[in-house]
Amino acid sequence: MHNSEAMALSAALLAAAGELTQRIHAGVVARGFEGLRPAHGFAFARLAPDGATVSELAGHLGVTKQAASQLVEELVRKGYVERRPHPVDARARLVVMTELGWACTRAAEEAAADAVRPWVRQLGGRQARALYEQLLVIAPNGPIRPTW
Repeated sequence: MHNSEAMALSAALLAAAGELTQRIHAGVVARGFEGLRPAHGFAFARLAPDGATVSELAGHLGVTKQAASQLVEELVRKGYVERRPHPVDARARLVVMTELGWACTRAAEEAAADAVRPWVRQLGGRQARALYEQLLVIAPNGPIRPTW
């Protein structure tokens, strides 16, 4: 693959990811969850299903522990997450989603389905599944994080 083709492929993947992020975010907002940013959704992806410490969340998001702590504080104030004692480490606190956080996550799942539906229509079911499988080969374990 030539440099120009590699750049075009990179641009297409980034454009698709950016469009998907914006469509999911817009869908979440349309479902009544306001005051959130796309970065919050990336945090939710790490907190589900069992929660995480601020340090684990920072590592997932690729930010400092201080930045992750500020993000968690914002989500606590808005009622999406809460801090609980860590079940194993008495020095740590576990950040877990509240019912509101889980409802927002369900809204994001619905928005994601709405966002990819046109792609499936354009590509067809078989090619959409093939694309999914190919992307798993390229990035099998994520993490799903914003590009700051």
